[in-house]
Amino acid sequence: MKKKYTKEFVIGASAVLAILILLFGIDYLKGINIFKAANYYYVSYTDVAGLTQSAPVTLNGYKVGLVREIGYEYDNPGHVLVELSLDKKLQITEGTEAVLVTDMLGTSSIELHMNPTSKVHKIGDHLKGVQSTGLMQTLSGDLLPGVSGLMPKIDSLLTAVTTIATDPALASSLKRMDNIMANLETTTQRLNQAMASLPGVTSDAKVTMDNVKTITGNLTTVTEDLGKVSGELRDAPLDSMLVNVYQLSESLKEITAQLNTKDSSLGLLINDPSFYNNLNASVASLDSLLIDVKRNPKRYISIKLL
Repeated sequence: MKKKYTKEFVIGASAVLAILILLFGIDYLKGINIFKAANYYYVSYTDVAGLTQSAPVTLNGYKVGLVREIGYEYDNPGHVLVELSLDKKLQITEGTEAVLVTDMLGTSSIELHMNPTSKVHKIGDHLKGVQSTGLMQTLSGDLLPGVSGLMPKIDSLLTAVTTIATDPALASSLKRMDNIMANLETTTQRLNQAMASLPGVTSDAKVTMDNVKTITGNLTTVTEDLGKVSGELRDAPLDSMLVNVYQLSESLKEITAQLNTKDSSLGLLINDPSFYNNLNASVASLDSLLIDVKRNPKRYISIKLL
């Protein structure tokens, strides 16, 4: 009998212990540390959408507690009572606001805005609850009026686009574009063929450029020679050369003057026909004499033999 009672007691104690461990484990998973001392305060809100138990309570971005419980205030219809578990070392001053903040994903948390005063709340006091405008609500309030104003313009734009899309001129323009694209394709093919024949032209151009380089080299040589000649001319005694040329010109003038006058033999020869005729007759007589001498040498030359 004693042995049976002991076994039942052990089973019951084990079950109670397992339940306690389960409860403590659930609280621990929620972020509730039952072994850490905490102070409890209460806040009343009209709407706690997105707020859950164990939601963080922050001060200047640092977590100082969490939401312990959330319950409806039946004695104050339209309000929800939220129990806050805050760090025991935290002193909550009077006038502190517990602001309910909702992020973009719809998750809510509570931010404490401390009032700079020396008076503090007692443990279990009710704090002032403030509901911050959520991001989605802000966007809805700011954007929806603008979007509503844009709707008539968008409708007019869609109507204009539909009118343009159903216009026969657009279809004809597209056909013209097709023809233009076909012409461009033909032009591209011809251009490719022309580009294929460019290597020969390139080689000819290369030969031409080589010839141009050769001609340029020759021109450079000629330019250098001209430079040398210019230098020699610059260094030549031009004064004496001009004097000699002048003297030669004067001599030619004198010779020309003598040729034009009848006082000289050359002048008579050139200007006096009778002188030329007499000279010509004398030459003819001399020629006849020489011929006769050749024919009859004995008439003019006598040879005596001793």
